[in-house]
Amino acid sequence: MKVHASLNEKAKQGDVDLVFLGDSITEGWNDAGKDVWAKFYGARKALNLGISGDRTQHVLWRLDNGNIAGIQPKLAVVMIGTNNYSDNTAEEIAAGIKATVEKLRAKLPETKVLLLGIFPRDDKRNETRDKFAQVNQTIAKLDDQKFVYFLDIGPKFLLPDGSLSKEAMPDLLHPEAKGFEIWAEAIEPQVVKLLGEKK
Repeated sequence: MKVHASLNEKAKQGDVDLVFLGDSITEGWNDAGKDVWAKFYGARKALNLGISGDRTQHVLWRLDNGNIAGIQPKLAVVMIGTNNYSDNTAEEIAAGIKATVEKLRAKLPETKVLLLGIFPRDDKRNETRDKFAQVNQTIAKLDDQKFVYFLDIGPKFLLPDGSLSKEAMPDLLHPEAKGFEIWAEAIEPQVVKLLGEKK
């Protein structure tokens, strides 16, 4: 709740063009990813709305309780759902992500949404990887090429044998500097496009 309150205070300051919304993976931009954030987003009026431990239901609550109050970002980058993996089915996780996108669209009708597929976690192709593949296939259908754009950059974190790169994600879940660099570079073309920048 303290982190949530601090994000509300940052939102109140306004002047935000870009928000990242998610859990500890997104919150990591403040720590392991801070140098990459400074390089890619430091001059872009960006706000990190990631909170460790969050599931889709927490993000939905935060959207109703101040995290985006008073701001009108041009773009919201959303990646949520990994913390739902043990207690929810693929269908339920996808429904939570869909509800998140719908709430963003309702509250910020002019904001574009770059919806990212849930990143791979753990190693090889286990049950979790299969479940997330189902979720990503479902939420990809939210892409309307008008306000919602889906992008699955998960394969970029994998080695040729399908295992997760420990250089990118040493604990097989949270990116380190290399992982954030992969993330930023992978979405950059879409970020440029959806922010309306010219490069």
